Amino acid sequence: MDYKELLYRVMAILSTPARTWDKIAEKGKGSLVMMEYVYPLIGLCGLCEFIGVFIGRDLNPLMFQVALTRCCAVAVALFGGYFLSVSLLERFSRYWYGWQGTKEQMQQFVAYSMTVTFVLEMLSGLVSIVVLTWVLQLYTLVIVFEGARRLVRVPDSRVTSYTVWATLIILLCPVVIETVFNKLSVILN
Repeated sequence: MDYKELLYRVMAILSTPARTWDKIAEKGKGSLVMMEYVYPLIGLCGLCEFIGVFIGRDLNPLMFQVALTRCCAVAVALFGGYFLSVSLLERFSRYWYGWQGTKEQMQQFVAYSMTVTFVLEMLSGLVSIVVLTWVLQLYTLVIVFEGARRLVRVPDSRVTSYTVWATLIILLCPVVIETVFNKLSVILN
């Protein structure tokens, strides 16, 4: 994976979501989105979380354990959140909106819709911006709205309700999985 291209894609979806969704819909490379977009971003999120634990602290075995646990929690939450979101949105879209697309299209839709989550995970791993993180997550609505219109092709009369539900699913799935992972880590320790 070319990280320069990855950065370009992240910046494109954040700065001009409508035009970027049009390009994504034209290319139609849904099967490559995980290898070229999701996995590298999850890796970067985990790395930022790992490094962030050591900022301003001493290097000792306890901090190393905390860093590994937090890194794993972020990676598991984002992996699980991505796949759970794809599964839920695919079923939701077919049942409630009569969507006829492919699983690869839904994988693309969720991957690029999670861009704000990926970027904010990287930043919050290095710098504590908890309140700001939740405020900035609202931009996911814009990205999902444009993607719902251009890639998923939800009818204009239903695009608003679809956007709200899809955004909630995309934002809450990683949070739920991370919460469960953290609770289990405490119990199993």
